[in-house]
Order: sequence, then structure tokens, then C-alpha cells
Amino acid sequence: MIRLSIAIVYHSGYGHTGRQAEAVKAGVEEVDGMEAMLLTVDKVDRHWGDLNAAEAIIFGSPTYMGAVSAPFKGFQEATSNTVLAKGYLWKDKIAAGFTTSGSRSGDKLSTLMQMVIFAAQHGMHWVGLDLPPANCSSIGSEEDMNRLGFWLGAAAQANTDEGPETAPPASDLATAHHLGRRVALTALQFARGRDVNPFAREFAAHE
Repeated sequence: MIRLSIAIVYHSGYGHTGRQAEAVKAGVEEVDGMEAMLLTVDKVDRHWGDLNAAEAIIFGSPTYMGAVSAPFKGFQEATSNTVLAKGYLWKDKIAAGFTTSGSRSGDKLSTLMQMVIFAAQHGMHWVGLDLPPANCSSIGSEEDMNRLGFWLGAAAQANTDEGPETAPPASDLATAHHLGRRVALTALQFARGRDVNPFAREFAAHE
């Protein structure tokens, strides 16, 4: 059986994005053969090797002032010297992302777009959210996955007067869980493709 590692690198200022990260991890581990590693950005310096070895990396950050948080941005900039300067060590890995803010929009799209560009700079393959927008009709509900209507990644809204014990709501955590499972299945497809495709194996060997 194929055993693959998927890293979830995130920053959580108040615990809400951390709840999202845990839901993503549960989704990854729902797929047979997948191992998920939760890694906060302040611990990254001790785990560059684990990130380089992972089949996929899922990025998570709260949206602050329409962008990723400062600690997450620090992690992104650190990869310039620890990853890119040593070659495209993350090239052809799977990438995805998630974010939380206090309002329904909160310019979360801007945060996800920053993550997409970051992944592209590393030569990664971005995996979006394969869920239709929900809660946008008379039969929609706040209980639906992707109730906020995002495509690039999993988005969550956490009331600013609630702690991580009650926010984000279950529907947003289910959306994050779905993203984790989707990334795991995509990573598995890529790995199996390399195993059965002689050209892919030869190409990888000469990289």
C-alpha cells in the first residue's frame, strides 16, 4: 500500500484557523495510506526536511487586513532561502489552502490568491475546492458546505466574539474536511501515476 505524507502548515492567531487545520487533517487521514502532519509556522525551522519530503502541502492562515497574517508571510519569505535557493524542492508537489476571517467575505479571496501565487512560485500544482457555492438560493442553508461560496480553497467565518470552541461553525469545518480529503485523493492519483508511467519515473529521475 502507498504511504504518503501531507503537511498542513498554518498560523492561527486566536484558534479559529487552528480548528480549520484540524478539520483538514481529519479529511486527509480519511483516505487510506495518507498521513497528515500539522505544523504551525513557528515550528517550521525544525521541519524543512519533512516539508521537502511531503507529497502535498496545504497552507492555512487567517485573513488579517485583506491578506495572510504576518507570521504566515514570514514563513513564505523564509522559503526563498530554505527551499528556492536550494533548487525547486517543492516542484510538482500538490498545494491547497484555507483561511478564516471574522466577516463573511473579509477579503479572504485575496489571501487565497496570495497562497496560489506562492505555490506557483514553487512550481506546485494547486488544488481548488470542488464544491458548488451553497446557501445562495431559497433552498440553501447555513448548514451547507461551502456556504460562503469560495472556489480556490476552504473559507471559514468565525464570529469575533466567539472562541474556537464554537467558531467556525460545523459547515465551515466540514468544508475544510472536504478539502483535506480532496487533496489526499489528488496526491494519491499523482503518486499512482508515477508508479505506472515509465516516462514519469524517468522524468522524475532526471529532475
